[in-house]
Amino acid sequence: MSASQTSASETSEVPTLLVKIFGKDRPGITAGLFDTLAAYLVDVVDIEQVVTRGRLVLCVLVTQPPAGLEGDLRATVHSWAESLKMQAEIISGHGDNRPRGLGRSLVTVLGHPLTAESTAAIAARIAKAGGNIDRIFRLAKYPVTAVEFAVSGVETEPLRTALASDAAALGVDIAVVSAGLHRRAQRLVVMDVDSTLIQDEVIELFAAHAGCEDQVAEVTAAAMRGELDFEQSLHARVALLKGLDASVVEKVRQEVRLTPGARTLIRTLKRLGYQVGVVSGGFTQVTDDLKERLGLDFAQANTLEIVDGKLTGRVTGEIVDRAGKARLLRRFAAEAGVPLAQTVAIGDGANDLDMLNAAGLGVAFNAKPVVREAAHTAVNFPFLDTVLYLLGITREEVEAADMHDDEG
Repeated sequence: MSASQTSASETSEVPTLLVKIFGKDRPGITAGLFDTLAAYLVDVVDIEQVVTRGRLVLCVLVTQPPAGLEGDLRATVHSWAESLKMQAEIISGHGDNRPRGLGRSLVTVLGHPLTAESTAAIAARIAKAGGNIDRIFRLAKYPVTAVEFAVSGVETEPLRTALASDAAALGVDIAVVSAGLHRRAQRLVVMDVDSTLIQDEVIELFAAHAGCEDQVAEVTAAAMRGELDFEQSLHARVALLKGLDASVVEKVRQEVRLTPGARTLIRTLKRLGYQVGVVSGGFTQVTDDLKERLGLDFAQANTLEIVDGKLTGRVTGEIVDRAGKARLLRRFAAEAGVPLAQTVAIGDGANDLDMLNAAGLGVAFNAKPVVREAAHTAVNFPFLDTVLYLLGITREEVEAADMHDDEG
């Protein structure tokens, strides 16, 4: 009876062979091994192949060949490997790999550099939490080293809690998300604007034209640290802009500097079918322009009141504050047809916290301490596209997509 004909309960008793091949990688090795095995009427149970710095490790789990053929199979595989100056190891056993424990998570680690010491500490913490590392895969080698651990045997939330306290001490960023099909489903990413999508605080750009930049910056910093009520601080800062000519709007739009990696992040997400939006405690006079320039799906912010070509020092309409950002995340998700659990929120300030906590994954991007401590994960590198790695997107996939667009 072949392995394909056995029931799940019988699989563990089926004699199997683990065939391992080591050596310099080159085209045709995998095909050659299976051509060699095909003569012995074995069924494939499992395959795992890894190439690191040009060295191949190929592991194939197959059913035992018909009686009397195992010795010949072993000799033939070893002879084939030697002809290619490779090594072979064949181990007898029974059944498939042991079942993975309940609870599946993906742990993404970003380091610059990623040291052996920090990797050892992360692996030890996973084990202490009751998890088993099933697979490790490198997502990127620059601008940061990003690796993904597939972990089973422990639920996501306890694992996230266990690892969060280690990240800062180890000098790495760690994100823990649930594994599963939903990771490949269409999703929604919503970002803060000031000091997240862009490097600037928009109100400070306006204030520079009004000659009150220092006053506004001081109030802004206190609000982002959570020391002031955001709505009150907004009204106080906007009041200082009273009398500015409306022509300053275009000047500020030209002064806005995107965060490094912002275009790559948005372009890649859009190619993959994600919807992308921004919510801001800043102003629609800037976010509407960003929406058009970057091809965003959603954008919402406060609106500076302009009367007779002058800023009045007031804002109009719905105030986008801390609670408002979370409310808008839910609204965007409903309009996009995306469950809230499949949303990603990115921000840096205290007024982003409700949004970060409401999202399926909340990312504190170069954030204030109070935000880093409360968010699901933190990214402390100055490149916004590193968020792609938290979604399991590799650097090679990003570059391949860019190349395809250039060729098109």
